Amino acid sequence: MSIKVILEKCVGCKLCVAACPFDAIKIVNKKAVIDLDKCTLCSACKDVCKFEAVVIEKKSAIAQQISDAKGVWVFCEQKKGKVQSVSFELLGKARELADKLNEKVSAVLLGSNIEAEAQNIIHAQADNVYLVDNPQLANYQDEPYTEVLVKLIHKYKPEIFLCGATTIGRSLISRVAVRVHTGLTADCTGLDIDKERKILLQTRPAFGGNIMATIITPNHRPQMATVRHKVMKEAEIDKQRKGKIFKENFEQDLFKSRTKLLDIVEEISSTVNLAEADIIVSGGRGLREAKNFSFMEDLAKVLNAAVGASRAAVDSGWMPYSHQVGQTGRTVCPKIYFACGISGQIQHLVGMQSSKIIVAINNDPEAPIFKVATFGLVGDLFEILPALTSKFKSLL
Repeated sequence: MSIKVILEKCVGCKLCVAACPFDAIKIVNKKAVIDLDKCTLCSACKDVCKFEAVVIEKKSAIAQQISDAKGVWVFCEQKKGKVQSVSFELLGKARELADKLNEKVSAVLLGSNIEAEAQNIIHAQADNVYLVDNPQLANYQDEPYTEVLVKLIHKYKPEIFLCGATTIGRSLISRVAVRVHTGLTADCTGLDIDKERKILLQTRPAFGGNIMATIITPNHRPQMATVRHKVMKEAEIDKQRKGKIFKENFEQDLFKSRTKLLDIVEEISSTVNLAEADIIVSGGRGLREAKNFSFMEDLAKVLNAAVGASRAAVDSGWMPYSHQVGQTGRTVCPKIYFACGISGQIQHLVGMQSSKIIVAINNDPEAPIFKVATFGLVGDLFEILPALTSKFKSLL
């Protein structure tokens, strides 16, 4: 953006001086003069000028940047040479967005000895895969991964760039956004295209999850967003699908890092992984106290399910934080989600409403959880849960 004063229209009224919150305007020889080092282009001066003497214009370079940008890109996160499931979720959404824009879907795959995975990505709806295969990219490190992505973005100019809101994704993509001078919307739960302006609509919880905000990046490219795991459906796999694999090579200096990876310690857990579980039995404030989670655990054991909890249950100390489902916990997308004694506030719904089947058990028929439930049981959960456990046990 650029700002200027049309001297022929300026009368030196000082309205703009009073309106400027950054003390960037002075009157010299009865004309307004703007200090561009202080000006932030907030447009306060333009809004108060009665003589239309202040003009703010978009630089042609921005328009050129937007017109040059093409395609929807996905960063495909890999671990031990295997593409992670969040990447396939993003590829499915990218295909949907690209079809609305009449563009192609491209994936970026960084790692070592991972060329075989590139074909799997094409089967998952990608048209192109930009592959950078180097031993120093075998495990994620901030600096080399950032440098490679920045190089690729400058070379190919994508219009949209999506990344999983994982530990790696959050660390990486924020660095890339700063380097390429664009915006980034974190932890999105919804993505769509504005058909009129053909820009990305990025929806995420805001103000503690009390509202859902839709954010746009109209003046910079690429439009970048991280998306929560298990919010979107995985792409359909088509083994007959064809695509192009571009092997990108860079100078070895690009892969240097000021940090050294010493070791990777795997997390050991004896319980079912909440994020990957097909069935989750989740409890909330309606369970009244910690010992009553035994009802949940009995049902979960019969169904080989994971045990989840609402924030209220975790805050009360009934379950550890690792079991929390919701905006400030895990986002899950199981085949079946049992919500027991959970009222269904927006913070919790954000984390589980993409489940294929939702079974709600609550003694309040007006509880918000019933609005998203596939099946609703109104009654005493201390009677319903043992009955369900007994019935499933006899059937299974």
